[in-house]
Amino acid sequence: MKIICVALNYTSHNDEIHKDKLTIKEPIIFMKSDISLLKDGNPFYIPNFSSEIQYETEIVIRIDRLGKNIARRFSHRYFKDVTIGIDITARDLQQRFRESGLPWELCKSFDNSAVVGTFIKIEELKCNINQLPFHLNINNNTVQKGNTSNMIFKVDEIIEYVSQFITLKIGDLIFTGTPVGTGNLNINDHLQGYIGDKMLLDFYVK
Repeated sequence: MKIICVALNYTSHNDEIHKDKLTIKEPIIFMKSDISLLKDGNPFYIPNFSSEIQYETEIVIRIDRLGKNIARRFSHRYFKDVTIGIDITARDLQQRFRESGLPWELCKSFDNSAVVGTFIKIEELKCNINQLPFHLNINNNTVQKGNTSNMIFKVDEIIEYVSQFITLKIGDLIFTGTPVGTGNLNINDHLQGYIGDKMLLDFYVK
């Protein structure tokens, strides 16, 4: 099982973390290890190697067919399930690595840094994958919200692009990017993630 992530896929978030305007010509892909996966409502424990652990709320799809070099027009055949997830990031480490031109693995792929909620059939949402509204509440306050209609690269484009390089297998997860509104996590925070009015993610920070 692979965890494939798309960086900088919402212009609003790009402006939030980069002072200079970015021109994104193709999806920016990074990976998380399988040990990053956190599910079933289990708590996330803040690690001691960072003082700036942040949430990034994202739509996550689960691949259900083996595929390589998938044409965009066929991408919809390779997934049926979707959920909301949190790409947990050690932002202080990421900034340091960026400034040094180093890879992101240690700030993105640490234990339990890929939180996923309960998967649901897209058809149950009665909404197109490219028009999904989603939001994150922390301690009953909405802190981040987005809509997949605002993604720079849509899901079908991501699948087409990634599958040129990497064979997609059943069970692989794709985190599709985060909108504006990322922020710090603190001990005792209660996170609840929604697609539309369906709460699919519910866990605590310890």
